Amino acid sequence: MSTIIGWDIGGAHLKGVRVEKGVITRAVQLPSPLWQGVDALLTAFSKANRALGSAPRHAATMTGELADVFTSRSEGVRTLASVAAANLDAGELVIYAGPSGFIPADHVSEHIDEIASANWHATASLVARRIGNALFVDMGSTTTDLIALTHGEIAARGYTDAERLETGELVYTGMVRSFLMSIAARVPFRGNSVSLMNEYFANMGDVYRILGELPAGADQLATADGREKSIEASQARLARMLGLDAHDAPTDAWIGVARAFREAQLRTLHDAAMLVLSRHFLPQDAPVIGAGIGLRIASALAARLQRPFLPFSRLLVASSGRVRRLASDCAPATSVALLRDSNPLASDRARARRKHSAGY
Repeated sequence: MSTIIGWDIGGAHLKGVRVEKGVITRAVQLPSPLWQGVDALLTAFSKANRALGSAPRHAATMTGELADVFTSRSEGVRTLASVAAANLDAGELVIYAGPSGFIPADHVSEHIDEIASANWHATASLVARRIGNALFVDMGSTTTDLIALTHGEIAARGYTDAERLETGELVYTGMVRSFLMSIAARVPFRGNSVSLMNEYFANMGDVYRILGELPAGADQLATADGREKSIEASQARLARMLGLDAHDAPTDAWIGVARAFREAQLRTLHDAAMLVLSRHFLPQDAPVIGAGIGLRIASALAARLQRPFLPFSRLLVASSGRVRRLASDCAPATSVALLRDSNPLASDRARARRKHSAGY
């Protein structure tokens, strides 16, 4: 094992994790709003390279191909792989292609559907190797993955985003960027069930900031109104969802509204988890493994499911507690680095199997 950097190229953030001889030594998450153009990613790569340093090997996964700056997912995959290759000074750059393993960056066109949004598969694969039976929950700023692991294997029914949306294994709700009108249609307020303004006035980052549950560094993009990230400003944005100003009700009332949104989000995840678990027999002592910035929510979900909870960070060896926590927030980047580091010939074997099955 030698030094390797793993990357997760998302539509909103770029995440990178440096691994040296199996030990995670650095991790970084940077804003990279691809909907504003690919230049945002170039800036993020420049900053990440300075933070992580150089390395002879790099492995990447992605979800950013979904950004509407691209005309298709296929264009997105090819563009992101090309941008990574141009901005990483690496002797080796491979892209994670799920069941096909790691693919050289100049071969991505042959594996578009396997590469697109496969970051969940990388982390689930790593966890499955280390924990035989579990429900893996990775909650980021935008989405949540819920993956059953049985007997050391991924037991997901879906693979693509479209398939996983149908199966409940991908829930488009996250700890920061989710619009509040996507979380609930009505909330309790002053003894009434109040309809919401169907406008992007606030997001879940405001909710968790008001509740004091927003992890440091989790909210890296602009607020809905472009104003500051204070509790007072978040209360003002939340009040606007109800057609009010913050001074129209006491602070405790806005805390109550924030709790209602938190509960609605947790119920959505609970329903999805019950659906996923209904397809598989998992022993009751099989834990919920939580990763991403929504670790607190994953822990609350485990309690509702009456299952033990284990943070993904407990599976990692890192140079410090802080680095371990950051690596857990960047779980897919961590996972592609560790998977590639522990099995560097995976892509070669995968290609050999495909040639054999094709009769070459």
